[in-house]
Amino acid sequence: MLDFIRIACAVPDVAVANVAKNAETICNYIAQADEQGVDLLVFPELALTGATCGDLFFEDALYSAVKKGLHTIAECSRDHSEVTVVVGFPLRLGMQVFNCAAVLFDGCVAGISTKRKLTQEEKRWFTSGDDAADRIIHATGLGVDGMFGPSVEEYDIPLNCDFYCFGEFDPIASMGVVFGTDLTAPDPEAAVLVLQGAELIVSLGAEPEVVGSRAMRQRQIKARSEALNCVWAHCSAGMMESTQDGVYSGHSMIAENGEILAENADFTDSCYLLVMDCDLGKVRALRRRNSGYQAAAAEYSAMEPEAQWIDWADFRSDGTLYHLNKLPFIPETKAERDAYCREVFQIQVSGLKRRLKAINCNPVLGISGGLDSTLALLVSVEAVRQLGRDASTVYGITLPCFGTSDRTYRNAWDLMKKLGITSKEISIKNAVTQHFIDIGHDPENRNTTYENGQARERTQILMDYSSTVNGIVVGTGDLSELALGWCTYNGDHMSMYGVNGSVPKTLIRWIVEAVADLPAFAPAKETLMDVLDTPISPELLPPDAKGQIAQQTEDIVGPYALHDFFIYHVLRYGFGPKKIYTLACRAFEQDFDGATVKKWLTSFYRRFFTQQFKRSCQPDGVKALPVSLSPRTDWKMPSEASYALWMAELEHLE
Repeated sequence: MLDFIRIACAVPDVAVANVAKNAETICNYIAQADEQGVDLLVFPELALTGATCGDLFFEDALYSAVKKGLHTIAECSRDHSEVTVVVGFPLRLGMQVFNCAAVLFDGCVAGISTKRKLTQEEKRWFTSGDDAADRIIHATGLGVDGMFGPSVEEYDIPLNCDFYCFGEFDPIASMGVVFGTDLTAPDPEAAVLVLQGAELIVSLGAEPEVVGSRAMRQRQIKARSEALNCVWAHCSAGMMESTQDGVYSGHSMIAENGEILAENADFTDSCYLLVMDCDLGKVRALRRRNSGYQAAAAEYSAMEPEAQWIDWADFRSDGTLYHLNKLPFIPETKAERDAYCREVFQIQVSGLKRRLKAINCNPVLGISGGLDSTLALLVSVEAVRQLGRDASTVYGITLPCFGTSDRTYRNAWDLMKKLGITSKEISIKNAVTQHFIDIGHDPENRNTTYENGQARERTQILMDYSSTVNGIVVGTGDLSELALGWCTYNGDHMSMYGVNGSVPKTLIRWIVEAVADLPAFAPAKETLMDVLDTPISPELLPPDAKGQIAQQTEDIVGPYALHDFFIYHVLRYGFGPKKIYTLACRAFEQDFDGATVKKWLTSFYRRFFTQQFKRSCQPDGVKALPVSLSPRTDWKMPSEASYALWMAELEHLE
């Protein structure tokens, strides 16, 4: 199961107090939602009557119509049995009137939630749901007799039922129902429902719009859905409500874990259906990793509500409406991306600055002219600047060997000179050649021994040189390389402090571009732009006849865009191969076919499992992103773990 649910918010053109017409309109939306494969359909507060009926809420005629209208909607839900419907309506019980939401499924009213947090004006007509505690009404009391099997009198509908489970006694999801006033309450009911297990919250609203209301709703729903790790669907009464004393906007939003996935565009609106897929898998993954959520939820276990069950086999959504960013580590708009990249950069700088100050030493780096070492160099230069030291206290060494290209060699020197650091060149060709003689390796054999010998020689020189200048070796390896094990053990795998360890390859180029305009780096901007255009390569094999890079990393390990997509969904959410494959095929449908995605996903899992031993002893390094492979804080995995289960699932992918 892919864990997607398709949710729709419907804001009809309400005819105030014309219940029969409103019921017909609601049924039309149910049919539309069913055609679009919707699993859960939410209507606004008091959608059956209109929210602006005023003293008409006291009228007998209105309640006679409400019973008939609810009967009509229940019959419609039986005809569209794969859609669960949440609709607002008023309910009269004796001398009291309640503002309610009915949850309907397959011809049944599964339960009714009553509004507890009333505005001062609402108290003129409605009683708080707190006064309806433990009350039960019969189906016949709602005018929906004949819908519930052979014995209508045995079917009771609970009031104040705010918690629902989809899938009888084997739930595939759980839902909580609240009202719009809960958004600004200091003691939100939604928080309790979430801690009792609700994975998605639906809120029905009907508040007149004033300046700033829309922005407030956006802030609250983003904040609540993020803090509660849930999906949140909010549906507001629309512009066809009476404007006698206010305007109703019809503002609807569907959010997930702090991100608004869908929202109506117009400031005031009605007569629309907002449809979006949501990923409950992400909700569950974040909760599993959130010890604070687990601790808080444990306190509410004794308060766990008697859930109303909705007999679902599975949701219909396949997630095709769900927006996918094929570069999930990177914001999609330039403004957001630049701000994000500079924040990541500053976190890297702060980590290194603190380490340099703590042990009173200088940064030493190997400068290759590639992306990773360039970012580490910029971080080092900025760190010493913020410490009030001169750039010359950064020591950069270029270590050319068999695979060094003219372009990267030139860029390495240009960067060191233009940034004003202390620079040095140490060719390792003779040392590596002697080493090959010592171990009996034929240099014409371009195997891993040939490559690793160069990487380890570079690291040895950097380590030894650092002790001569009171320095520490600043590591340049990134998150993508750590995940794939694309590093030489005790070679570029090792350093004394790694600044790029939680930064994926696809993000590094954007960070360099975002910070290239900073005053400290202005002299080197032209060179930085050329580095951004240079193919990614470890440069461990000789260049071609034209002096160009012959060994390009992505030709060997696969596209970093794909691997970073895999890394994000494995580390952040723990998704399995089938779901990651499905998502990747959709995200990269213009770039790679399914066979290519499967090939590199298989390679990813093989490398990810077999290269854990390199991550188990990685050096200290600042965590800048939500995910990391640090064995101390984030990723703990035995080096001997088998990947047979993952490979078995991959074999059955089509």
